Amino acid sequence: MKPPVAAEEVFRQLADSLAFNNSPDFFSDLVARLARILAVDHVLISEVLDDRGRVRTLANWSEGQLRDNLSYSLAGTPCEKVVAAKPCFYPSGVSQIFPEDELLQLIGVEGYLGLPMLALDGTPVGLLAIMSNAPLSLPSVGEEVLRIAAAQAGSELGRRRAEKSLVESERRLHTLMNHLPGMAYRCRNDQYWTMEFVSQGAQELTGYRPEELEGNRRVAYVELIHPADRDRVFDQVQASVVIGKPYHCIYRLVTATGQIRWVWEQGQSVTDVDTGDVLLEGFICDITEQHESERVQEAVIQTATAITSRLGDDYFPQLVQHLTRALNADVGLIATFYNEDSLETQALVVAGEVADNIRYTLADTPCHEVIEQGECVGHFDPPRSIPRPGKGEPLLVHSYVGRRLDSASGEPIGSLTVLYCNPAPDLKLATSVLRILAAGAAAELERQSNDRRIQQLAYVDGTTGLPNRIRFMDWLNEELPRSEGRGSALGLIFLDLKRFKEINDVLGHDIGDQLLAAVAMRLDQSRRPEEFLARLSGDEFAFALPDLGRGDLPRAIERFRVAFAAPIWAAGRDFKLAVNLGAAQFPQDARSAADLFQCASVAIHQAKRSDDGACVFDIAMAETLNHRRALAERLAEALRDDLLLLHFQPVMDLASETLIGAEVLCRWYDEQWGWVSPAQFIPLAEERGLIIDLGDWVLRTAALQLQTWQAQGLVFPGRLSINISAQQFGDPGLADRVALLTRGVEPHFIGLELTESGFMRDPDGAVGITERLRSAGYVLSIDDFGTGYSSLSYLRRFAADTLKIDMSFVRDMLENSHDYTIVTTIVAMAHSLGMTTVAEGVESREQADALARLGCDRVQGFYYGRPLDGDAFAERWLADEEPPRS
Repeated sequence: MKPPVAAEEVFRQLADSLAFNNSPDFFSDLVARLARILAVDHVLISEVLDDRGRVRTLANWSEGQLRDNLSYSLAGTPCEKVVAAKPCFYPSGVSQIFPEDELLQLIGVEGYLGLPMLALDGTPVGLLAIMSNAPLSLPSVGEEVLRIAAAQAGSELGRRRAEKSLVESERRLHTLMNHLPGMAYRCRNDQYWTMEFVSQGAQELTGYRPEELEGNRRVAYVELIHPADRDRVFDQVQASVVIGKPYHCIYRLVTATGQIRWVWEQGQSVTDVDTGDVLLEGFICDITEQHESERVQEAVIQTATAITSRLGDDYFPQLVQHLTRALNADVGLIATFYNEDSLETQALVVAGEVADNIRYTLADTPCHEVIEQGECVGHFDPPRSIPRPGKGEPLLVHSYVGRRLDSASGEPIGSLTVLYCNPAPDLKLATSVLRILAAGAAAELERQSNDRRIQQLAYVDGTTGLPNRIRFMDWLNEELPRSEGRGSALGLIFLDLKRFKEINDVLGHDIGDQLLAAVAMRLDQSRRPEEFLARLSGDEFAFALPDLGRGDLPRAIERFRVAFAAPIWAAGRDFKLAVNLGAAQFPQDARSAADLFQCASVAIHQAKRSDDGACVFDIAMAETLNHRRALAERLAEALRDDLLLLHFQPVMDLASETLIGAEVLCRWYDEQWGWVSPAQFIPLAEERGLIIDLGDWVLRTAALQLQTWQAQGLVFPGRLSINISAQQFGDPGLADRVALLTRGVEPHFIGLELTESGFMRDPDGAVGITERLRSAGYVLSIDDFGTGYSSLSYLRRFAADTLKIDMSFVRDMLENSHDYTIVTTIVAMAHSLGMTTVAEGVESREQADALARLGCDRVQGFYYGRPLDGDAFAERWLADEEPPRS
C-alpha cells in the first residue's frame, strides 16, 4: 500500500471530492478518492434497505477499481453495529472477530473502520466503511476526513430520497386529479393558473356537451387572471358592468370553437362580463375547488424544484424564491446564527426579487419565536416595514410563518421564514412546505459548513489563520500569467524568525504557536492591501507583491524589517525578534512559480549568512543553485552506485592515550568535482530526502568493514561510533532497523551518536527510542553537546551514556574563558549524571593536558590522528590477534 497523503493534501483532495455532491457519480467518486488519500484497499458506501436487516452498496471500491454494487445481510457483520449508529474501529483481526461475515472472509480484510450515515432526525440511513488487507492505521486527520465524508454521503442520500419522494408525490397528485369525478385537467406552469376541463354544466358555457369534448378531443379551458394583470385585462374588455363592484376572480373562458368569453365570479355564480348574465349557478364552486387543487399542486412543484435545484452559491436564493412562489408570500428568508445574539441571512427575497443579505439582532424578531418554538405562526401589530430592493415603497408585512433549522445533532442553526402583507392564505399548506424545505435547507447548511471546514483545513494555516503553502502556490500560479499579461513585475519575499527554535525548545510549542499568531498579525498590519501574505511552515512566511515598480522590493524589505523594531506581545510577555529576509522577482529571476519560489529560498539562505539578514537574489546565486542541483543528482548516483567511502578517526582514552574505538565518517570523491566536503553534501542529502538512504548505507558498510577486520584476524578495541541523523531518529522502529543493517555484528561493537538538536525535536518520543536502542545493546552518545537547547530534565531521562563536547568549544578553550567555562561545566555535569565525556577537535598537546586536568575521559582530533580509509586505519591502528597460548 502507498503511504497516506499529507494532512493538507488530504483535505484539499476531499474538498475536490465533495465539490459536486449532486453529481450522479458522487458516491463512486467519493469511494475512489477516499481509497487513494487514506491508502486503504476497500471502501464502500451502503444504504439501509426497508427491512433494516439488509444493506445495498451505493458504491463499492476494492483493490484499485470500482466493483459492481451488491446487497448483503447485516447479521454477524461489523456493519450491523455501525447501522445501530455506533462507529466501529477494528485496527486488526476483524475477520477473526466476525467469522460469519462472508465478505470479510472473501477479500481477506484485516482492519475495518465504519461510520453511520444519519438522517436529519438521527436515524441511520446507511454506512461508510473503509477496510485494509493489513492492520489499519489512519493519518492524524483520518477520523475527521471520514466523519465529514460520512455526513456528506448521508446528506446526499437524503437529498436523493427526498427528490424521489417528491417525484412520486407529484405523480400521485396527477393521477388523483385526473380521476376526480367528471374532471380531466392539464396544468400549464406559468404565471397564470390554467385548467383544461370537461365538466358537468360545461355545455352552458362552451356550447358543447362533455361527450363531444371528450370524443372529439376538442379543448375548452378556463384561465384565472393573475391579480397583477387585471388592469391589463380590463383594458382589453368592455367590463363596465363590473366596474365599481367587488369581485374575487376574473377568468378568460375559451370555447372549443375558439371564442373568448370573459367571466367573473359573483358568489357561487359565473357572470358574463359583457352582458352581466348569470351563466351557470353553482359552477364556480367546481372551478374554485379545482383552482385550490391546482394551487396545492403548484406548491408541490415549486417545493420539488427547490429541493432538486443544483447546489452552489445561488442555491439558497433559488430555494427562497421557489418558497415564496409556492406560498404566495411577499417576503422569504433563510437565516443562520452569526453569533449567539444575532442572525445573518443566507438569502432574502422581497416582492419576488433577491435582496442583499443582512445581519440583525435575534431579539424581537419572528426568528426569535421560530427558534424558541421550532415552528411558529404570528402577526405583527403594528405592521413591520420591509425595504424593497432598489427603489420603491417598502412592504408592510402583517403576518409570518417560520420553521427552525436544526443540525443533524438537533442543535438550532437558523430559521426559514415567509412573511405576508396580508394574512397567510393557507397556514396548513405553508407549514407543510416549510417542513419539507427546512430539512433540505438544514442539510445544505451543514454541507456548506463542512465544505468551509475542509477549505479551512486544506488551505488555511490553523495556527495563524493565514493562507498556507498550498494556497500560496495556487495563488502564485494564477497571478504570474496575469502579471505577464499586464507586463508588470511581481516580487516574492520570504521571511523567517531568527532563533525561533530556541524559543520553541525552551518555552514550549504552545507559547511558540502564540508567538507565531502574534507575528502573523504584525505582518498582516504591515502589508499593503494588494500584497498576498501566507505562512509556509514553521517560522517561515511569504509575501507576494504584484505590480512591482523600480525600487519597490528594497523598500518592502525595509518595511518588514522595521515592523519588528518594536517588541511583539504574546503569551503574557514581550518578545524582541529579528528576521531574515530573502527576495526574488518575476520575470527577472524566474519564469515559473516553482522557480521563483526556489530563487527566494536561495536568497533567504544567503540572508542567514549575511550580517544584515537580508538578501535579494542575483545571477551568482542562480549559478550556486544550479551547482547544488547538479551536486544533488551526482550524490544520488554515487549513493546508488556505491561510490561513497568510509573513513575512520581514532578515539583515544585520555589517561592511557590508547585506542578505544573510532568514529565513522562518510567521504565522497567525485570524478568531476574531486573531494566534496561533508559540510556540503550531508545538508544537501537532508534537503533532497537522501539522508535516510545515506544513513542506511553508512550503517551497513561500517558493519561490513568491522567484519572484514575480524576476518583478517585484526583486533578492534572498543566500538565504532556512527552518526544517526535527525530524520533517522524520527523512526520509532530505529532499533530494529539498526539490527537489520548491522546483522552479523554484536551490538556492543556499535555506538550510535545522536545530535542534541535532533532528539530535541520530540524529546518525549526520543526517550522511548533511546530506551529501546539501549535495551537492544547499543551504546548511545549525545553528539555536539552544548550547541543545542536540551533540558537537563530530559537529559536525565535519555538512555545515553556519553556526552561529546563540540569542537567549537574545544578549539578556543585556552584563549576564550567563556569556552573554557562551558567545557568545565559539561564535564562536571556529565560526571554528576554518571556519563562519559569525549572532547572533539583536539589539535594540540596543550588542549589535551587541559582536558585531562578537567577530568575529560576521551578525546579525538588531528593531534591523535586524522581520518583514514579502512585499510590505512587497520595498518596504522589495529594489531593482529594474539595467537592462542599452548
